[in-house]
Amino acid sequence: MFSNRKITTSTKEYLDNINRTKELLQNAEAVIIGAGAGLSTSAGFTYTGKRFEDNFSDFTQKYGFRDMYSGGFYPFESLEEHWAYWSRYIFINRYRDRDNGTYKKLFELVKDKDYFVLTTNVDHQFQKAGFDKHRLFYTQGDYGLFQCSKPCHNATYDNETVIRDMVKQQTNRKIPARLIPYCPVCGKPMTMNLRADNTFVQDDGWYRASERYSDFLRRHKGLNVLFLELGVGINTPGIIKYPFWQMTAQNPKAVYACINYGEAYAPSKIAERSICIDADIGAVLEQL
Repeated sequence: MFSNRKITTSTKEYLDNINRTKELLQNAEAVIIGAGAGLSTSAGFTYTGKRFEDNFSDFTQKYGFRDMYSGGFYPFESLEEHWAYWSRYIFINRYRDRDNGTYKKLFELVKDKDYFVLTTNVDHQFQKAGFDKHRLFYTQGDYGLFQCSKPCHNATYDNETVIRDMVKQQTNRKIPARLIPYCPVCGKPMTMNLRADNTFVQDDGWYRASERYSDFLRRHKGLNVLFLELGVGINTPGIIKYPFWQMTAQNPKAVYACINYGEAYAPSKIAERSICIDADIGAVLEQL
């Protein structure tokens, strides 16, 4: 068990941590990246403020919510309005807006290393930055996929064409009824392939990615591994944070590095083999 006492960046010099992380990246036999929402936030994918207001001002005026997440859970009166909102949401976060360079900097740091990425992010930015899709495990879904809302079967469907049509053809916060997606098997409305409850579909691609990640861990067990955690919060610690702590504790050659603005810490049990940098991820990657 890990104690609750945290070791934070206040106990270490920032530049020393940067230099030590550089050395670890150079010498590691493998780099396992764990990426959370903080990485995409650093890359410019903010869900509040000007970016939200520029794209959803009409929804804000009618319903009053002030961030994309709130709108995503709103019980709209019709599927036409529901998909008008969600198509914009998906379009800007998956298909239109670009990384400000943060993901690309990360790729340049690890592209020549033996790496693997475990992420709860669903915005596809890793592949856009050049990461090998066979070295990625998106555990929580993908904005680019539909699934049956029931779900009646374990399959997902690419949505780019219909999402672009929804964005282009919507008026007065509604899409044409003919664009509403329905399951080709049971006829129920489709929904997003995002893990929110027990209806989340883990399709064949999800299981293949899970197997590749498990195989990567097996092949590098006991080796000089850098567990690089980027922007992972405490909402779902059992996916990345706790396993990274546990694997670091079990492997005396492993090091845990956490870069997270406002939430950079490690348990005391692995403090001597941990680096915690409380700063903007993009700025740190630039220095690395």
